[in-house]
Amino acid sequence: MNTIESTLVLLKPDAVKRKLCGEIISRFERRGLDISALKLVRLTRDVAAKHYEEHQDKPFYPALLEFITSGPVMAIVVTGPHAVSIVRKMMGATNPAEAQPGTIRGDYATTMDNNIVHGSDSVVSAKREIAIYFTVGEVYG
Repeated sequence: MNTIESTLVLLKPDAVKRKLCGEIISRFERRGLDISALKLVRLTRDVAAKHYEEHQDKPFYPALLEFITSGPVMAIVVTGPHAVSIVRKMMGATNPAEAQPGTIRGDYATTMDNNIVHGSDSVVSAKREIAIYFTVGEVYG
């Protein structure tokens, strides 16, 4: 049985600046996933801190907040059968040096700090993260 899920994808400031949003969205659509909501946002430090709260004690946290608030971010709700795991596989390893060619990070990311894309790591995380960026009426499907 196919489990329909929704997951949050953030196209980070480096993806927006490099004009990769259309290409990345097309990859999800060609895979058969639906775009249920989409918006371009400029994250405040408070929103970024809420999103990445589980990382607040890690050494990379200050740089992460600095980067994610440095420019516009495209927030996307991607929906479809097993969307969380499919999107994560499509994104590739967090470290672009370890990401396989054909994955989003393998094809476009250059450094660990600027790795193009975020995707929720579980259905529970997806629900929490989607609620940070979208109200119920903004998500279709």
